[in-house]
Amino acid sequence: MPEVQQPVTDDSIRVRQVNHYQFSWVAGDPGKPGTYTLQLVLDQGAWEEVLTLDPDDADNLQDLFIQGGPVYYDIGRRTLMFGTKGL
Repeated sequence: MPEVQQPVTDDSIRVRQVNHYQFSWVAGDPGKPGTYTLQLVLDQGAWEEVLTLDPDDADNLQDLFIQGGPVYYDIGRRTLMFGTKGL
């Protein structure tokens, strides 16, 4: 059995499953564009992340989430992974 570095903590887990997500839009100053955000709830609330998005990214990500299937988030690389499959 491989040795696992101890202690294993919430901060040592780098890839987590997305359980819930919420897109939001925050108005900008008058005459300025607003800002889209995406809040991710990971591993049943063990970790949360908020990403700032441009409108095109928000639209594309929403399409990917709608397709269903598990989604994972790499905290260190700030990367969403869609369509992952186990062997």
